[in-house]
Amino acid sequence: MKKEIIVQLNKTFEESAYTQNGVEYWMARDIQKLLDYTEWRNFLLVIDKAKIACMNSRQKIGDHFVDVNKTIPMPKGAEKDIQDIMLTRYACYLIAQNGDPRKEQIAFAQSYFAIQTRRQELLEERIALAERVRAREKLADTESELSGVVYERGVDGEGFARLRSKGDHALFGGYTTLDMKKKLGMPEKRPLADFLPTITIKAKDLAAEITSFNTKKNNLSGELAITGEHIKNNRDVRDLLGKSGIRPEALPPEEDIKKLQRRLKSEGKKIAKDVEKLK
Repeated sequence: MKKEIIVQLNKTFEESAYTQNGVEYWMARDIQKLLDYTEWRNFLLVIDKAKIACMNSRQKIGDHFVDVNKTIPMPKGAEKDIQDIMLTRYACYLIAQNGDPRKEQIAFAQSYFAIQTRRQELLEERIALAERVRAREKLADTESELSGVVYERGVDGEGFARLRSKGDHALFGGYTTLDMKKKLGMPEKRPLADFLPTITIKAKDLAAEITSFNTKKNNLSGELAITGEHIKNNRDVRDLLGKSGIRPEALPPEEDIKKLQRRLKSEGKKIAKDVEKLK
């Protein structure tokens, strides 16, 4: 396919996209023309195949194919309601995959939507990884603040370590911090939170936040009283997770947070270089 054709098709597909509530979509009638289908009924056959592919991939058809009606002008000032379909990027990808690749437009669309879909997947993955890093950093800050609060109330470093360990015992349903490290197959000298999924990191953070707040609010002092408060808060958070069918001790380990931080930093530098090149 000639470069000029690729550039023109890319421009056409980009300009045909709409955005609603931050979600990008295309209209089926527009895609019909872009893919060089002259008759709507023939194009509907391709859409039906795409819906089957969507269902087979365990995606909800209604999340990607939304039936709508729109009014078009007719001769002599008349109007007519016609069927149309709002399509997500993934829906367009499936439609292109079920089209005739001998057509230049469809061959282009297959690559275009495959690349766009992959870009979206990579973006979502990067956002999720960055969220985990932020959650871990937030937990470190919260535990540092809690350490200062309890120190002012008569709990030394060793006492704080025992307090955190008993909090883990309550959050993980009877598993100690060391038990969880063995269960997850992680080094004993590394912090447990460095290998936990985002939801568990945030659970630990919430329990620690509440302990810090209630310790100051209720003027608690001494290791026994504050540890009891921390155990209660971790149990409460565990019960909350349980209502959604989440058992912290049953969740698989995640990538070492230190490796993840290095990878995100490296990728960030690469993205910055790519942007600079484009400039």
